[in-house]
Amino acid sequence: MHEGTFEFGHADGGVTAPAGFLAAGVSAGLKRSGKRDVCVLAAAAPCAAAGVFTTSATAAPPVIVSREHLSGGMLRAVVVNAGNANACTGELGMAHARAMADAAAAALGCAAGEIAVCSTGVIGVPLPLERVTSGITAAIEALDSGNDDDAAEAIMTTDTFSKQLAVTVTAGGRTFTVGGMAKGSGMIQPNMATMLAFITTDAPLAPNACDTILRSAVGRSFNRITVDSDTSTNDTCVLMASGAEGGAVLESGSAAYEAVAAAITEVATALAQMVVRDGEGATKFVTITVRGAASEHDAELAAFAIANSPLMKCALFGEDANWGRVAMALGKSGAHIDPTAFEIVFAGIVMCMNGTAIGFDEEEAARALSEPEVEILVDLHVGDGEATVWTCDLSYDYVRINGDYRS
Repeated sequence: MHEGTFEFGHADGGVTAPAGFLAAGVSAGLKRSGKRDVCVLAAAAPCAAAGVFTTSATAAPPVIVSREHLSGGMLRAVVVNAGNANACTGELGMAHARAMADAAAAALGCAAGEIAVCSTGVIGVPLPLERVTSGITAAIEALDSGNDDDAAEAIMTTDTFSKQLAVTVTAGGRTFTVGGMAKGSGMIQPNMATMLAFITTDAPLAPNACDTILRSAVGRSFNRITVDSDTSTNDTCVLMASGAEGGAVLESGSAAYEAVAAAITEVATALAQMVVRDGEGATKFVTITVRGAASEHDAELAAFAIANSPLMKCALFGEDANWGRVAMALGKSGAHIDPTAFEIVFAGIVMCMNGTAIGFDEEEAARALSEPEVEILVDLHVGDGEATVWTCDLSYDYVRINGDYRS
């Protein structure tokens, strides 16, 4: 794996691959399946941290509490429950979110303000607080450096597989490790970011550096994915830096700082793509690149318009080379479009030049669209802006899964 001039190595595990972190996942009875549903990720001591959260106006109490607690730039732990979002639950929900932080703080012997709280699951149902706090206590008792799989499983809802990885990067004679885990499958268009994600590193970063690096990484990863254009009430991405690598604090602009920033973006991008690959009912992973736009912002507008079009997503599921769906999406995107200039390359086949159809082999196109990964390239030919967005198709199973979500 490469990004820029940095070379990344594989590390075993996920969030506990970097030194200084422990994790656990337990079952507290929140999921009827009996699977793990409470997770704790803890640092050995309070460490530099940053968070990016949903832009939803109906943000859940755990988001509000975590924003508050992360304002100081330090965390000891993150506690997560699945099976219940604790969203649209009013003052009781706020009390429950604070009680989760209090329970973790009591068990860890730290301040409640050093705990971030996350919840995911059904909206509008009061949190079964006693089960959750008992789960938090049990998870803290089980904390270990070898529990990545249990922790990644415990944050899942409709996910069909757990999402985690870790990488190493070397610069300036120092080697750093970055690990991460995420959950997300439906209700996916971030900003930021319709899912939960947790990234850890042993690099010694100051809190403001954590914030800068995380926001940049999120902008290029979690904020470039969409399954269904819906933004959750609970989206949270947290970065924690233990400093256990042991060297001096990394200074912005240094080779080591840039290497760690690149590794964090690498992990965030890989996790974001896993979320799309696990899109509810998805049969295809789709990469949409728009280049030649008037600006990067315009390129994003155009790419997301294509990615979020239900007609486009249905055409991809049906393996129908209907590039007209792309042209339609461009026209409504709000990006600057010259209708006589744009070019569309659908599954590697040029189908439109200068805003006009050109002949192509329908059988070749059908074969290309039958592959599990599809690329759509659009060149607007009006500037130098470029953006890539990842999405999936819209299948019968998406409707089935979401029609039966609370059952």
